[in-house]
Amino acid sequence: MSEYYNGKRTKNIYNPGGKEPFKLSRSRIELFMQCPRCFYIDRRLGVDRPPGYPFTLNSAVDALLKKEFDLLRKSKEAHPLMKQHNIDAIPAEHPNLDEWRNNFKGVTYFHKETNLLITGAIDDLWQNPQGEYIVVDYKATSKNEEIIALDKDWQDGYKRQMEIYQWLIRHNDLKVSNTGYFVYCNGRRDLDKFDAKLEFNLTLIPYEGNDSWVEGTLNRIYQCLNRDTIPEADEDCDFCAYGRDMLEASRK
Repeated sequence: MSEYYNGKRTKNIYNPGGKEPFKLSRSRIELFMQCPRCFYIDRRLGVDRPPGYPFTLNSAVDALLKKEFDLLRKSKEAHPLMKQHNIDAIPAEHPNLDEWRNNFKGVTYFHKETNLLITGAIDDLWQNPQGEYIVVDYKATSKNEEIIALDKDWQDGYKRQMEIYQWLIRHNDLKVSNTGYFVYCNGRRDLDKFDAKLEFNLTLIPYEGNDSWVEGTLNRIYQCLNRDTIPEADEDCDFCAYGRDMLEASRK
């Protein structure tokens, strides 16, 4: 049976009177942060935002990095990148790690106050000698400049992503370091030829997370999901602006 009917999604739609926990992914929380109207139309009315193009090269880099760190996980050794940056940690072993990295499962936590089941798939966990787990996220891109900081406005979403992961791991009863790391892989464009391979410069960017905003955001999401009217359009949302322009054009 199709997940869509007349252009609308028939699954994963919030029912205000429902008793079953409603699954809410990390990416949908980010959607709410970007635009509550788009979030409401998506989760209450079943109309998705137009999907972006899949970044298959990024997925390949993620898969290879996981294999590389998994080899060191077995031997309990630090990665050369960790040694280069004097990080006293090794790739962590945990019985749930494979599940937590699975996009269709991920780390889960039932938020009783809102009846929301929060989920998010992490890339990796490291562990320091103090027993703290360190959340690690892989990023892949290709830019001319060296990437040494998350200093662009659009990278605020990356920071929230890290903080939600830290929040989820903490709520699975693990001791989590406030400091997480982004392993940034920047595809090189300065080589003389392609030679049937891509080469990357790897940088490690630390980020001091603060997940104190998550609880309040979940409460606002709950209130949004249970309202009877669609929220006002966000003036900064390109999707809302496009929909408004299309509606106005159709009336002419």
